[in-house]
Amino acid sequence: MSGSTRNFLSANDRRYISAAMKAPLLEREEEQELARRWRDHDDTEALDRIITAHIRLCVRMASRFKGYGLPAGDLIQEGNAGLLEAAKRFDPDRDVRFSTYASWWILAAMQEYVVRNSSVVRLGTTPAQKSLFFNLRRLRAQLADSAGSSRMTDDQRELIARELSVPVAAVERMEAHFSAPDQSLNAPVGDGDVHELIDFLADDGETPDAEAEDLIDGETRMRWVREAMEHLTPREREVINRRFLVDEKITLAEIGADFGVTKERVRQIEDKALSKLRAHLRQHDDREFLPN
Repeated sequence: MSGSTRNFLSANDRRYISAAMKAPLLEREEEQELARRWRDHDDTEALDRIITAHIRLCVRMASRFKGYGLPAGDLIQEGNAGLLEAAKRFDPDRDVRFSTYASWWILAAMQEYVVRNSSVVRLGTTPAQKSLFFNLRRLRAQLADSAGSSRMTDDQRELIARELSVPVAAVERMEAHFSAPDQSLNAPVGDGDVHELIDFLADDGETPDAEAEDLIDGETRMRWVREAMEHLTPREREVINRRFLVDEKITLAEIGADFGVTKERVRQIEDKALSKLRAHLRQHDDREFLPN
């Protein structure tokens, strides 16, 4: 066991791995019998024997991810969750060994854990992005070896983008993620811890005063509209409500069918109602508030 591997594993991890490696392997016929007992009779003892015999798969796969700075024990436990999912879905009647089937579930569980814990910013939300996450380092290293430079060029980024079927912008974002760790916005800047990084970020949103003003203006306009609606006939109010004041707008033809009149007649009612509303709102100098 190399020094880097020892650093990757804690004392508890090594004891767990040692016990996992001592678990007896299963012959094909025994494996199929246990799988059928679990599938057909919910035999938890059979499930336990299947899981115990294949924990070594989780241990072996966890070593692939030791370069991501995550605890080996956590990776193995995530692999165990994938192993359990594989046992629940395994069909012993197919001519496939459980280890072959389970490997894909273990790998998927570990990859999801690595992506989820690599950054506070959510990465790898699509299969293409996950492929980029796990392959960018390898491809970047290959290109660096061939070019003799550790810095990627635009042509190399385009080459990786084509290789992994992702936009060049996605390659640039992932490259930036690998180049610098996450940094807290509350990290101190300069001497004396007087300022934090967040103090230097521009806020393009409205000021609290402007937001409050917009809210007050909106409430005022709604009050004006309610007052103006009182000057309409019941049918005119119904048309305005159904045409402009509900989430799902209704067509003139649909309103006409409900009223038993033509679409053109509903249009005339709508035009007359809007004219009345504009006349009333013009008193508040808010003529652009209503649709033309």
